[in-house]
Amino acid sequence: MIKILANDGIDTNGKRLLEEAGFTVDSEKVAQDKLAVVLKNYDAVLVRSATKIRKDIMDACPNLKVIGRGGVGLDNIDVEYAKQKGIKVINTPASSSVSVAELVFAHLYSGARFLQITNRVMPEHAREEFNNLKKAASNGIELKGKTMGVMGFGRIGQEVAKIAIGLGMKVLAFDPYIDKADIAIYLPALGDDYRIKHTIRPVSKEEILKNSDFITFHVPFNEGDKPVIGAAELATMKKGVGLVNCARGGVIDEKELLNALDSGQVAFAGLDVFEKEPPVFQDILKHPHVSLSPHVGGSTKEAQNRIGIELAEKLILEFKK
Repeated sequence: MIKILANDGIDTNGKRLLEEAGFTVDSEKVAQDKLAVVLKNYDAVLVRSATKIRKDIMDACPNLKVIGRGGVGLDNIDVEYAKQKGIKVINTPASSSVSVAELVFAHLYSGARFLQITNRVMPEHAREEFNNLKKAASNGIELKGKTMGVMGFGRIGQEVAKIAIGLGMKVLAFDPYIDKADIAIYLPALGDDYRIKHTIRPVSKEEILKNSDFITFHVPFNEGDKPVIGAAELATMKKGVGLVNCARGGVIDEKELLNALDSGQVAFAGLDVFEKEPPVFQDILKHPHVSLSPHVGGSTKEAQNRIGIELAEKLILEFKK
């Protein structure tokens, strides 16, 4: 019987499909330092972003046939080494794109309208601070007419662009692997199947940094890499730019981001991911111009359901081969 460890969990519908196919599915979390021992009892492992499947684990588990990643990125898996070992790596690149893109705009709206400040202060100090908060929050800005920079223009970046265009924003995209992207913007108010086709041609990284009112990041990042955004990059941005990172912790240097927030070079930041998780840099966590979420970009009910089903279907197909 095929045994599967869903170490970062799996939606009930996905688990049901696997069990109906005759697989045994365990979803009790195994600590990273014990994984190499426990995983010897399984044929496949399913992970999200929390669990890392590196060379040492693959070497310790010759029984491992498939690694499944729920979501887009594969930076927590040594994919090339898995290929060398004959281990199949699968993921679900389309299942969580909409969820991540929508969270980007949750952070953008929070920062643009000071919601991260008012939500912190009003519960305890509404009476004495109400007028001051009202005055400060009245300096909020609209997204319509502004320029959205999208760093990394894969599936998630393109979903962000669709929403941005629908809001009346101009989109600048950077991606060294894409010459152009044809995206279809769905407008249900005009009919069930009405879509506007729009072509976006990526520009240089420098153009995005210089000309964007807001920048969102959807790029890979591995532990030990140099931050994509450091002091030099922050200095070239428009003064008062808003930044959102729902990709990987470490893409933005948190200490340099703090300096830019304090100086006003960056007006606000929305962070779903952090250099260390759980996050430890309290100055960032407590900054009044930072909107926070606990690494939940792709974790809506709808996305979890789609991810579970897609992983199950791909696993079943692999083992049938």
